[in-house]
Amino acid sequence: MRNILLTTAALALLAAPAMAQSIQEPTYYGTLGYSQLDSSDGDLGAITGRFGAKLHPNFGAEGEVSVGVRDDEFDVGGVPVKIEHEYDVAAYAVGYLPITPQFELFGRVGYGTTQLKASAAGLSETADGDSVNYGAGANYFFDAQNGIRGDWTRRDFTNDGGEADVYSVNYVRRF
Repeated sequence: MRNILLTTAALALLAAPAMAQSIQEPTYYGTLGYSQLDSSDGDLGAITGRFGAKLHPNFGAEGEVSVGVRDDEFDVGGVPVKIEHEYDVAAYAVGYLPITPQFELFGRVGYGTTQLKASAAGLSETADGDSVNYGAGANYFFDAQNGIRGDWTRRDFTNDGGEADVYSVNYVRRF
């Protein structure tokens, strides 16, 4: 019995350096870009910023904030209606599939909230919508720190709030 315990302890000591090598320091990144929101309520544009941490070569998390910069206008019964994207905020779990050291694919799933404002005939109404979000995209890095990102995200709004597809192109900076 004593020999088994000593052998187990010796193997654990030998395995410790291998375990330490598999632990990776998180890679932090930020993005800044343009997002196009396509929905039945209108086509809107926003400036989007993200901050994320790649905690493992295949897993990470990110947060996102967007502020509207392009509104949409249409007529309802001859009355012009203006839709404005005020903001949205979301958090995601991200899964990565590295293809090369410079190129990776990713999928993400998360939860967010969006605020829109509609105005017509001197009246305005603001509405918030919570959504379950999911999507996919790709990162391409020019060097160890700088790259570009393209992605698509579907927002499924709760309480029969509809859906929106968001297409985004961003500059990526690793820290």
